[in-house]
Amino acid sequence: MTDHRPFGRTGVKVSPLCLGTMMFGARGNQDHSDSVRIIHRALDAGINFVDTADVYSAGESETIVGKALAGGRRDNVVLATKVHGSLGNDPNEQGNSRRWIIREVESSLRRLGTDWIDLYQVHRPEPGTDFDETLGALTDLVRQGKIRYIGTSTFEPSAIVEGQWIAERRGRERVVAEQPPYSLLARGIEREVLPVAQRYGLAVLSWSPLAGGWLSGSYRRGAAQPDSSRAARQAERFDITAPENAAKLDAAEALAQLADEAGLTLVQLALSFVLEHPAVTSAIIGPRTFEQLESQLGADRIRLTQDVLDRIDKIVPPGTNLSAQDAGYTPPAIGEAALRRRPRS
Repeated sequence: MTDHRPFGRTGVKVSPLCLGTMMFGARGNQDHSDSVRIIHRALDAGINFVDTADVYSAGESETIVGKALAGGRRDNVVLATKVHGSLGNDPNEQGNSRRWIIREVESSLRRLGTDWIDLYQVHRPEPGTDFDETLGALTDLVRQGKIRYIGTSTFEPSAIVEGQWIAERRGRERVVAEQPPYSLLARGIEREVLPVAQRYGLAVLSWSPLAGGWLSGSYRRGAAQPDSSRAARQAERFDITAPENAAKLDAAEALAQLADEAGLTLVQLALSFVLEHPAVTSAIIGPRTFEQLESQLGADRIRLTQDVLDRIDKIVPPGTNLSAQDAGYTPPAIGEAALRRRPRS
């Protein structure tokens, strides 16, 4: 593991690779003991940053992380989790309201087996909820010592700026980190999200640096459709025969050839590319198996040459998302037709 990086302006230092745990539990590796061993291997390799969420396998991922950090490992780990997604049939068991946040943080603390969460993140925006309501609840949790820092995930640039404005004008704790999707195939955040994060001194931990598996090396022209639980859940995003995915398949093929010429695996190329951007603090890796973890460890020690970076820019131009589905969030102003059309009399 290379030198740790500053986590924004907090004074905290984190590893360039962050261990994501979405694939531990019912939606991935269902063997708790095996998942714990994978987490321990990552920690032993120098990773000190672990990211999870309450909705990952309905809390099971947090429970597994709690098991892995028991016995003295907790103090040396920067632990992040998230709140927002639905965890029940009750309409109030989700979202960004004070009511839900104050209740759900207690459940996360219990599952994680800890007294505090280092980074508590709002998993997605919720335009119908005043963000001051959300920040007010999170500020109270910081002052109670239950969380240390506040983060967001997949927020639009304007929402990131609004959060900073609210904190300054209304005396709230400041959001210190943003977690956006970023990969060789999804470079849209280079336009505004990353520059805004730099302007306000936010840490950036990018999710899906392997583009949901498109950059694992399995998606190649002429190959069979890779079998994965993620593809089963989101067939339209991962179907290699779908016309809307043709650009991603072409790019994955070209990038795989570039990686081979550079003496790298496609996984190494993908991760080192994300870590090359000066605004990125950590790239979240999400292994399900030991083999997947081992294939990703060490990518933070690779520096891509200017020639390789220039060739990447020709394959996927800077600021480009090859598929709108990879943006991670569709603002209501785009996704809801009623917001784009004048009402009929």
